[in-house]
Amino acid sequence: MTNPYAQHLGERDPLQVIAATAEKLQRLITGLGPERAENSPAPGKWSAREIACHLADCEIAFGFRLRQALAEDHHMVQPFDQDKWAVNYAGYKLDDALATFASLRAWNVALLRKVGPAAYEKRLTHPERGEMTFKTLVETMGGHDLNHLKQVEAIAGRVAAA
Repeated sequence: MTNPYAQHLGERDPLQVIAATAEKLQRLITGLGPERAENSPAPGKWSAREIACHLADCEIAFGFRLRQALAEDHHMVQPFDQDKWAVNYAGYKLDDALATFASLRAWNVALLRKVGPAAYEKRLTHPERGEMTFKTLVETMGGHDLNHLKQVEAIAGRVAAA
């Protein structure tokens, strides 16, 4: 199975990426300011606030997936439609999204630092991506983070150039 998010990691350690994301996201969005964090970079693209909401939502899903994969033999991942979840983002405040993401991420990082190497070999299945290991799930989290951080960096770059 090819991990579509692994390309974003390159040689970076996914756990180090995961552990650093909340602080980096906070720094980037603070630099934008609340008003500019609301601006979509293009039609159909998420604003920085919506990306923060998405990351908070994904952290709920990843946290559940991590725990289920550790608790069950050959866990079947429950996928979700991010666009359907995003329908609710207009009702979320930026500060709440950032705080939720940071809190959940700290809890998930604590779990990942606790599990031993054997956990990384546990098998699970994603209905859309096929069979994978717990390690692949962790790499997906790290690559997903980098993908969205890159999007927020691009928004910040456009703001700085304007």
